[in-house]
Amino acid sequence: MPGVLPEGEPVPRDGSLPAAARRAVGARGFGVYVHVPFCASRCGYCDFNTYTAAELGGGASRETYADSVLAELALAGRVLGDAPPPRVDTVFVGGGTPTLLPADDLARILDGIDRTWGLAADAEVTTEANPESVTPESLKTLRAAGYTRISLGMQSAAPGVLAVLDRRHSAGRATAAAAEARDAGFDHVNLDLIYGTPGETADDFAASLARVVEAGVDHVSAYALIVEDGTRLAARMRRGELPYPSDDVAADRYLAAETALRAAGFSWYEVSNWARSAAGACRHNLLYWTGADWWGLGPGAHSHVGGVRWWNVKHPSAYAARLADGVSPALARERLTAEEQHMEDVMLRLRLASGLPLDVLDETGRAGAERARAGGLLDAGAYAEGRAVLTLRGRLLADAVVRDLLP
Repeated sequence: MPGVLPEGEPVPRDGSLPAAARRAVGARGFGVYVHVPFCASRCGYCDFNTYTAAELGGGASRETYADSVLAELALAGRVLGDAPPPRVDTVFVGGGTPTLLPADDLARILDGIDRTWGLAADAEVTTEANPESVTPESLKTLRAAGYTRISLGMQSAAPGVLAVLDRRHSAGRATAAAAEARDAGFDHVNLDLIYGTPGETADDFAASLARVVEAGVDHVSAYALIVEDGTRLAARMRRGELPYPSDDVAADRYLAAETALRAAGFSWYEVSNWARSAAGACRHNLLYWTGADWWGLGPGAHSHVGGVRWWNVKHPSAYAARLADGVSPALARERLTAEEQHMEDVMLRLRLASGLPLDVLDETGRAGAERARAGGLLDAGAYAEGRAVLTLRGRLLADAVVRDLLP
């Protein structure tokens, strides 16, 4: 089930932000995240803020969801009214399964964002999708509406692995959907993989990588399986039905991904993400990783503007009710201190292939960076040029390197 939201300070009923937060909105870029919390079924590993029809309860529905999002968008427009972002650089519709909404509703939400703040001429507009939730017709509608990028949840090409993860699509459906997206005119297509699932063999993962390469996509995300408390997968492991994931196996799978994707012309630009070219990198995620601003629409969505971060109530019914009453759906917020912003900047930028300028580190951090360089975890050439850039071995130990660069 969905995890618990953090605590924080109260948010004004009208959602207003401190003047200092609004003064420089969009200076580093501005994006919009739209959370769609609906799923046809719950995957065994998932603890995202999502709901099946049976879990949803009263007061919210797919049919009225776009109207609720547009109501929050109107509120957001009022909050930033006299200090709007100069443009919307990226839009990312995630979930859940956004494409369980009618394509026309997704188009209406995008049009609302454009009317409120204005999409940049070259805006990247992404939707996530489960492979079985799209058709050639729906993809053409989304592309015509202005969506430029689609991220498909493939996870694996091995039927046994999909079964353990409780995925509903067939082994070949994800690559077929990727071909349909390209035929519909999408500029960029991503396939997501999960590795380290109990029962997955090295050959299973190699076959998944081969199918991804053959699909002709220009972006691949690959993540180690994380077992979250409260999920069906965690319960099965506690009962001894499945073994827990192995860190050693996960490292082997990551190395296999790097080898196969590099041979196919992909380059890593973030620890878990590879693209065929700079244009294929997910600009919306780069916006997160480089400290830009974004407004998150939808239940449980997080936002960040000018060092203030807030998060909405989780349940779709509570979210819709607040907006119907003209009240901000934000549950709580926090004002990030300079120390917290620095810590997050180090944590996120170090994961990027562009790395982190060494001069942003304090004396302790620079000493840690030197140890990491000497240990082969940071690239010596980049280090000599004043940047901390992870080596392949460093990527495997990225969290440990981050800890060594922080006070």
